[in-house]
Amino acid sequence: MKFYLSVFTLFLSLVSFSQNGFTAVDARKVVDTFFEGFHEGDTLKMRSVMVTNVAMQTAFTDTNGNAKINDGSASDLLMAIAKRPATQKWEERVLDYNVQIDGNLAHVWTPYQFWFNDALSHCGANAFTLAKTDDGWKIVHLIDSRRKSDCQ
Repeated sequence: MKFYLSVFTLFLSLVSFSQNGFTAVDARKVVDTFFEGFHEGDTLKMRSVMVTNVAMQTAFTDTNGNAKINDGSASDLLMAIAKRPATQKWEERVLDYNVQIDGNLAHVWTPYQFWFNDALSHCGANAFTLAKTDDGWKIVHLIDSRRKSDCQ
């Protein structure tokens, strides 16, 4: 009887754990939703996977060769997307996903190429930090790198 009770308890705990588990596929869906909204010009879709006070930064090298980090704001990004002229096509091509998860924290690394009106503009990588909130998994930090060389 103890054996059956132990097996049942183990089975129940595995089922409970799997139902609450956040997977790499789930993390990728959050990032994909962000980019779907970006490409569609749907800022509400983007906002649905972001916390209100998401931190945004860009790491780059200026024309003098100095390493720089610029702080941005989600509201500026969303405003730029909302006001993007219909004549402009912005396409961020995600080349890969590298996902790491620990408890209520996840990190998604996505190398990308950015195309403006079908011409390669720049490339780099996005680093999304996701966290579990009362409203589900959300992007809490986004930093990207940008460069114009070695983009192929």
